[in-house]
Amino acid sequence: MKKSVDFDFDDHPADDERPRTAWAVAAVDDCDGCDDLRIEVTLEEEGRPATGVTAHFSADTARRVRAALAAALREIGEKPDA
Repeated sequence: MKKSVDFDFDDHPADDERPRTAWAVAAVDDCDGCDDLRIEVTLEEEGRPATGVTAHFSADTARRVRAALAAALREIGEKPDA
């Protein structure tokens, strides 16, 4: 089972030196070698499907990434969503 949760592109303007990055988040239960459900995060350059990097996070690691993003938002003066 793989359930797509969200996907989009980063907010960097496209230019010749730095293409935009596509990101996707999914919930999966078919991670080879994983003993439980995972959160899958994929990053790849726009226009280059299936060439990116995919990470399989356990629930604990996904919460750690969420906390890191919240801390980064606070660093730039933004209040993270609850």
